[in-house]
Amino acid sequence: MDHQYDETGSNVHRLLLCGPPGAGKSMLASRLPSLLPPLEPSELLEVAMIRSIAGELAGGRLTNRRPFRAPHHSASMAALVGGGARPRPGEIALAHHGVLFLDELPEFSAQALDALRQPLESGEAVIARANHRIAYPARFQLVAAMNPCRCGGGEGGHACRRGPRCAADYQARISGPLLDRMDLRLDVPAVSAADLMLPPAAEDSAAVAARVLSARRLQAARAEAIGLRGSGLNAHLPVSALEEAARPDAAGRRLLGDAADALKLSARGYHRVLKVARTIADLDGAQTVGRIHLAEALAYRAVPAEQARAA
Repeated sequence: MDHQYDETGSNVHRLLLCGPPGAGKSMLASRLPSLLPPLEPSELLEVAMIRSIAGELAGGRLTNRRPFRAPHHSASMAALVGGGARPRPGEIALAHHGVLFLDELPEFSAQALDALRQPLESGEAVIARANHRIAYPARFQLVAAMNPCRCGGGEGGHACRRGPRCAADYQARISGPLLDRMDLRLDVPAVSAADLMLPPAAEDSAAVAARVLSARRLQAARAEAIGLRGSGLNAHLPVSALEEAARPDAAGRRLLGDAADALKLSARGYHRVLKVARTIADLDGAQTVGRIHLAEALAYRAVPAEQARAA
């Protein structure tokens, strides 16, 4: 992957960036909000209410820019999900309708990462106490970044000194169920001095943002046509709607069937590949999910394991 942002990520699919230190993973993640459309009025109200409860609405100022939260890897489970003596929203609720960026993903505690699994599926953060239960909306886009191994996995001073076992051990810090929930797993290669001297990409962020907005409108119209309420984004489609919204053509079905066996996709993984392929087709302006869209979606799921073995 080159350093133009893959705009499928800005359609709320979960994204894992893997590459050596200095490759630009954090920079790419921080640029994502510039590709997202402004908050709708109803979304802005929800975000403002959560920030007000958390005591973060300084002076009552509102903005239609989507939230971007980047907690440190030392953050506790309560800091991420919410809690305390007087339960307050955590980072995942504060990222509602926006982006939650977890840098150095394997350095987060296993307990904190496992606590993300339920909110990723339900879209809400639940804080349970003996005599009451509080639920905050938490429909966010998860973006995570990691080095290939603890040593860094790059070149020079970041080169791995312990061999493939280092990468395998580091990768194992991320649980299989959490990894299975990541839709896009992208290799971010190191940037050389020669790369920095190349001319800028022909397409700027404004052009990409316009294409993302167009794709989102297509998704909203499709969801309305099939009678879905709430978010119309492909990433949020219920399984019952996938057959109608993301039905692949004959060649695509054959490829998906073969790949499901070869990659040993779980049921969740299978459905999420379909959702990503539907988004790729929307960004292309294609009515039907074709073989080329599914091939790209499948490629995004296969990168990290291969990279870990090669590190």
